[in-house]
Amino acid sequence: MSRSNTRVTEAVRDEACPVVEVLDRVAGKWSIGILIAAAHGPVRFTELERAINGISRRMLTLNLRRLERDGLLVRTVYPTVPPKVEYSVTPMARELYASLTGLVDWAERHRSAIGEARAAYDAGVRAEGA
Repeated sequence: MSRSNTRVTEAVRDEACPVVEVLDRVAGKWSIGILIAAAHGPVRFTELERAINGISRRMLTLNLRRLERDGLLVRTVYPTVPPKVEYSVTPMARELYASLTGLVDWAERHRSAIGEARAAYDAGVRAEGA
């Protein structure tokens, strides 16, 4: 491969990396659920924990920190005893919300068709391997 081709490949990779990183973060297993749950107004940690099936406290904490770091959530601590902490979406996350709900709606509409396609594919793979 010539040097000019490697430079083009490196330039495309370097430009795409931030986009891929952001998409990976936003489309992570728990991020969508957190953002959708927080989009309806300030929400407390325990409310998020109850709203998102299967998430551990540690995973929720890690994802909340990442989303806060990325500018998608704001964490507000109230000086009470015990401290009250709420999470709210930022305007940037509110803009993202429409896309996320569209994705969730699409997944719900096509869930059975995807399941059928997987079963048909798996049956074909098993038949080929036999």
